[in-house]
Amino acid sequence: MTIKKEPALDEVLLKPLIEAALIEDLGRRGDVTSQATIPADLQAKLEIKARQAGVICGMDLARLSFALVDSQIEFIAQVDDGELVNAGTVLAIVSGNARHLLTAERTALNFLTHLSGIATDTRKIVDSVAQYPAQITCTRKTIPGLRVVQKYAVRCGGGRNHRLGLDDAILIKDNHIAIAGDIKTAIQQAQDFAGHLIPVEVEVDTLEQLEQALDAGVSLVLLDNMSPEVLSKAVAMCKGRAKTEASGGITPATVEAAAQTGVDFIAMGYLTHSTTALDIGLDFSA
Repeated sequence: MTIKKEPALDEVLLKPLIEAALIEDLGRRGDVTSQATIPADLQAKLEIKARQAGVICGMDLARLSFALVDSQIEFIAQVDDGELVNAGTVLAIVSGNARHLLTAERTALNFLTHLSGIATDTRKIVDSVAQYPAQITCTRKTIPGLRVVQKYAVRCGGGRNHRLGLDDAILIKDNHIAIAGDIKTAIQQAQDFAGHLIPVEVEVDTLEQLEQALDAGVSLVLLDNMSPEVLSKAVAMCKGRAKTEASGGITPATVEAAAQTGVDFIAMGYLTHSTTALDIGLDFSA
């Protein structure tokens, strides 16, 4: 399927992440290996290559990783985020001070491999359910500090974002209901608080809870940890009354069964906590 190109993230969001990663890697003495083995003024050219096929994400983070180490390094991108590439594809050519190139190497590749892995697995999952109306979304189960770029990678892979944070929307979960007393009370209090601008979604794990939520007038329900059979019944109950979102341990092996029920959205924490990094390397060009 054709994936819409995702607008790049602003550098103001990316620089603090890269700076923190470089500080962590450089430590107190910097890159002692490169200092010990490479002449200070030696120039070099290297290629960033995909070693397996996949969807690329994180090109701006890679570029800025080199630029923050040495603003004189030239980074020539050969592909854009969201592109599907084959093994062996050159993603970028970088040239400049050899020491500085190697100092920035791991930080640049860490971002590229991780985010490209998310984008690649997201694309595979989106494609696997393309014949159904369900849209694939991620969750807040992200690595602390990396949420904005992980969710960007999901979008580059053709998925959608659920909440970016707790301030995006009201999502009433099981503990909210337990502490509030019951589902009707929790929903009523949320609707009174939200006004007309904040969306309200409620999580249910039984058909009885679902009926109560629908009677209370919510427009979106999260159907949690339901079998495909129960999920199908829940979707039928919600038809014309509320949008539906399936959630709860959904993996690439089970996502199609969820999509077959006719659910509107499928939330997958898997996208940001269990995907595999894409193999990408930095190769010396003599």
